Amino acid sequence: MTSSGFDVFGTGVRTKTLLAVYLMQETHGSELARVLGVGLNTVRNALDTLERAGLVVGTVEGNTRRVRLNPQFRAHAELVGLLHKLSLGETALMSRIADLRRRPRRAGKAL
Repeated sequence: MTSSGFDVFGTGVRTKTLLAVYLMQETHGSELARVLGVGLNTVRNALDTLERAGLVVGTVEGNTRRVRLNPQFRAHAELVGLLHKLSLGETALMSRIADLRRRPRRAGKAL
């Protein structure tokens, strides 16, 4: 998996993961795995690497670890600018993200 023909953050999965986090503002591993079409462990490994590098920050909410771009990253503005430019060529990724249901279904509502 490559991002716009190159892997800016070491691997295609890491690059796509970071792009998806940027586009989604805040997300979690299983949602990223669904959007990217890769396994959950692959996404978790990418998130762990990105978090160790300081690019993303995770917070635990119940049983879920939610991640977002790290606003304290020393080059946050530059990172956002780069991710914005990279995302312009990712229409398929943006479409998959747009199709996500981002809120829980009302209890008792039929599928």
